[in-house]
Amino acid sequence: MTSFERISTTQALQMLNDADAQLVDIRDLGSYSQAHIAGAYHLDNHSLQEFIEQADPDRPLIVYCYHGNSSQSAAAFLYEKGFEKVYSMDGGFEAWRQQHPVASD
Repeated sequence: MTSFERISTTQALQMLNDADAQLVDIRDLGSYSQAHIAGAYHLDNHSLQEFIEQADPDRPLIVYCYHGNSSQSAAAFLYEKGFEKVYSMDGGFEAWRQQHPVASD
């Protein structure tokens, strides 16, 4: 992998079930608090450095946003920070919640 890869929500679900993938939500905190994919870590400017220091760069990392656009630049950034297998989820949270269950706080 030379950078990040775009994947569907179905591929993301399979990776979460089979590959012990890490999952980050880059939406705003209010949206994350209302609903998010179970197991997702909320990533923003305040938590970014801590995440980079504590996350496993060898495990697959799936990034999602609202619709799958902002997650692409975030995925490229995280790849540059040393994460080897980075994926941006096409359609983002909106596509996910149409097909799969979501969690809320």
